[in-house]
Amino acid sequence: MRAFQLSTLGQAPAFQDVTLPPPGPGEVRLAIAACGLNFADLLMVDGKYQEKPALPFTMGMELAGRITAVGAGVSGFAPGDRVAVFAGQGGLAAEGNFVANRCLKLPDGMDFRQAAAFQIAYGTSHLALDHKARLQPGETLFVSGAAGGVGLTAVEIGKRMGARVIASVRGPAKMTVATAAGADHVIDSDAPDLRGQLKALGGVDVVYDTIGGPGFLDALRATKPEGRLLAIGFAGGEVPQVPANLLLVKNLSVMGLYWGGYLAFRPEVLTASLATLAGWIAEGALTPHISHSFPLDQVAEAMACLRERRSTGKVIVEMPEAG
Repeated sequence: MRAFQLSTLGQAPAFQDVTLPPPGPGEVRLAIAACGLNFADLLMVDGKYQEKPALPFTMGMELAGRITAVGAGVSGFAPGDRVAVFAGQGGLAAEGNFVANRCLKLPDGMDFRQAAAFQIAYGTSHLALDHKARLQPGETLFVSGAAGGVGLTAVEIGKRMGARVIASVRGPAKMTVATAAGADHVIDSDAPDLRGQLKALGGVDVVYDTIGGPGFLDALRATKPEGRLLAIGFAGGEVPQVPANLLLVKNLSVMGLYWGGYLAFRPEVLTASLATLAGWIAEGALTPHISHSFPLDQVAEAMACLRERRSTGKVIVEMPEAG
């Protein structure tokens, strides 16, 4: 079969012909239906992501499909089961073998496209806002990069948790998207004086920052006493240096979140979060926003769409037999 693989760091991934072995102990084989793309995929190409799989590897961190075979020692799963998998790699191919304990059975109300789109983006936001920041009903949440694949989910989940949400995006089209996701106030990120704008809206209890750079410090200075700041990513390319004296004077907390890291030390927290989210999506309480969908043979264009920030929400790749 063909698989979209990275062979050399810093060079463009390409399709390779690979032979897939039978699933090993503790693994299941999937007929992959859809794969969600993430900013982390772009970082992996340059070797700048936290995880660095051995080369060559098939790209695609999160996926969904139907189980076709199970390896020795697997219980709770059977051929025919529809599952989502956060695999870290292997999603951009027609088939793959994946560790069974990373699989999540899909509720009847969730399709493969939704399942490929929700895990990292929604999982990151739910874990950050619920488990880390303990966001409370009535608090004010500020989300930077709020029209992106992760930021948009923070808007939606923040509203689901009862917060007043302020979203920062670039341009009128993305402002419309953030408003549709539930933002109460939308700020154009190109406008000056972010700190002043946030203070004029009453200040912030929780900051969910995906961009980094000067905007993080502006939001910090507009945060109320006992506020919590979540460092989710640095899509702007600049890692902010936080002045510790401000943390002391205002009793602030700055927290990092590496969602995938929970698989190593507290996987039950991540699994419980995903199960909650899958239930909300199946009930219609959350709706994954998929702005672009590409067939597998156009995966290079899909990655360019992500890199050039043409997407609002999620970019997914669908396999020819997806259904």
